[in-house]
Amino acid sequence: MAETQKKPAPKYKVISLFSGAMGLDLGLDKTGRFELLACVEKEPSFCDTIRANHAKGRLPKKLQVFEGDISDLDPVMVLDACGLKPGELDLLVGGPPCQSFSTAGRRMATQDPRGTLLWQYLRFVECMQPRFFLMENVRGLLSAALKHRPIAQRPEKGGPPLEPDELPGSVVRLFAEDLQDLQGIGGNGYHMDCFEVNAVNYGAPQLRERALFIGNRYNTVVNFPNPTHGPARAPEGPQAHLFGGPALKPWRTLGDAIRHLKSAPTDVVMDFSPRKKSFLELVPPGSNWRSLPVEKQQESMGSAWFAKGGRSGWWRRLSYDLPCPTLVTMPNHASTALCHPGEVRALSLKEYAAIQEFPPDWSFQGTPSQQYAQVGNAVPVRLGEVAGEVIAAELDKLRMQNWLARAEKPTDYRVVYVQSHVRTRQWFKGGKTLVWEDGEDNALATYEPPQTLRKVSAIG
Repeated sequence: MAETQKKPAPKYKVISLFSGAMGLDLGLDKTGRFELLACVEKEPSFCDTIRANHAKGRLPKKLQVFEGDISDLDPVMVLDACGLKPGELDLLVGGPPCQSFSTAGRRMATQDPRGTLLWQYLRFVECMQPRFFLMENVRGLLSAALKHRPIAQRPEKGGPPLEPDELPGSVVRLFAEDLQDLQGIGGNGYHMDCFEVNAVNYGAPQLRERALFIGNRYNTVVNFPNPTHGPARAPEGPQAHLFGGPALKPWRTLGDAIRHLKSAPTDVVMDFSPRKKSFLELVPPGSNWRSLPVEKQQESMGSAWFAKGGRSGWWRRLSYDLPCPTLVTMPNHASTALCHPGEVRALSLKEYAAIQEFPPDWSFQGTPSQQYAQVGNAVPVRLGEVAGEVIAAELDKLRMQNWLARAEKPTDYRVVYVQSHVRTRQWFKGGKTLVWEDGEDNALATYEPPQTLRKVSAIG
């Protein structure tokens, strides 16, 4: 008797907003479970990147590319172009640019939140009525307030109590309330789970803390997997068990991502100036400004030398043996330096792309600064893949149940912390500068153990 042919798993239809260089979309594609129908992107150079890769056969033939401001775009028109009606889209994905929420810079008030790109994303959810949505953003969005109260005027400085829209987390709280109020198919609104994760814990060679928001119109509570990767040498002590024991694979490192790459004169490199290189050549791999003589520290850092905290990126020289720090859009700034371990130069665009795990033949268009911005701002391909596997599994369950929603609506939206806070270096301790030496034991420059593996809290 002939063996029964196993039916291929179905592919689910996806539309991508704020597509950028397509890191999130490529991650979904790696699962083999999704079909990308359309991309929406405002930046012309980013659209050029999408079109260039489409022309070379690296994207679906029928892919629709919409170039323009999402605020001016009709979601129903996008659906029509894809041959879909509201409710027929399986997954809407995207990461609205929200730099004002980043903890790395100065936060500003949203003032009128429903005019922001975050609420433009919500407009597309409301009109398209996808079965699921996936939204990616900076971790700082989870604690962002709708209105900014200057520090000097806060209660601890003698000011009046914070108003509700000045409280940490009020942005996401309002977004969740508006999601719940949507009256579309089934009249249930959308349930949303938020996950605070780090790409390095799932096999990416980069420390990158992100917030993933997964919503659906079936009252389904979604869970995100525990970390699959951890430090090669787990720390000892009471927190050691939080790393998950020997089952974890070792973190992938910068060396895993780029050591095999050969530099060429044609490589795109936003390099350091000769002055900056004169300081960086004195810094050993795995260290930063603290390895310079004190007079060189003061000369090179100016007033920043007297600042407190937040200076680990100054004159930073990377190590092959550790995961890469979070990629920034410009690697050649003195205060956020990403200097190559073996050469006195900034990481090249080709190395950037490898760290983000773009395909080796992926083409980037635009000026060097535009290309670095595309890669530096991208969602790590690895995170897109892990999130895609989670969502595909939930879609499979619902499809087997004829898309019946759970009768019981979840009482709260959840924020789930999944060991996102990771530190792999100790630059300075007890009056001594600690340097991570590639290939050495590095017993003194230890990993900082996590305090919490997983923590769940509710959104108001």
